[in-house]
Amino acid sequence: MRTRIKICGITRIEDGLAAAGAGADAIGLVFAESSPRRVDIDLAVRIAHTLPPFVAVVALFVNPTSAEVNEVIRHLGPDLLQFHGEETPAFCQSFGRPFLKAARVRPDLDLLQYAADFAAARGLLLDAYTPGAHGGAGRRFDWSLIPAELSLPVILAGGLAPGNVAAAVRRVRPWAVDVSSGVEVAKGVKDAAKIFAFIKEVQNADV
Repeated sequence: MRTRIKICGITRIEDGLAAAGAGADAIGLVFAESSPRRVDIDLAVRIAHTLPPFVAVVALFVNPTSAEVNEVIRHLGPDLLQFHGEETPAFCQSFGRPFLKAARVRPDLDLLQYAADFAAARGLLLDAYTPGAHGGAGRRFDWSLIPAELSLPVILAGGLAPGNVAAAVRRVRPWAVDVSSGVEVAKGVKDAAKIFAFIKEVQNADV
């Protein structure tokens, strides 16, 4: 199986093009108010419209209102929604769009029950738990906490970078990997060489 790759937190047109050119399957555009990688809708549309075919656009939210999500859907038309906060299953499903639900993994989180609660999701994005943050902190979590029998595809995130993603893929065998800070030179500013190296390491691990 080929591991899919999402480059998240894209804030510049050239970074979206670099991700696509290196072989990414998807880019993530962040609409969370508190994120240093947040983009407004106008910029998100410009980035999305420059992408070549077959590169998916994922819109990421943290505890948004319905109006905020619907505005992004209306103007951007993302391929997937990604909810990274305390959204309920009913809220995530209310937009009639395919979605991912993020889980911040810690020992006391029952991932089997979490997957059952969000059974309508296309996958679970597993990220590190950092108090006061909803992702993008560049920390990895204990991969042994991931149950082998999860009912949803796993998108592995949390502290991934070119130096450790091959080991992560071989250990977890996720459906996809998601990286943001691990391919940056500054928050929201990607490094094309790091993106290329990250994707090459994933491809090598798939062999």
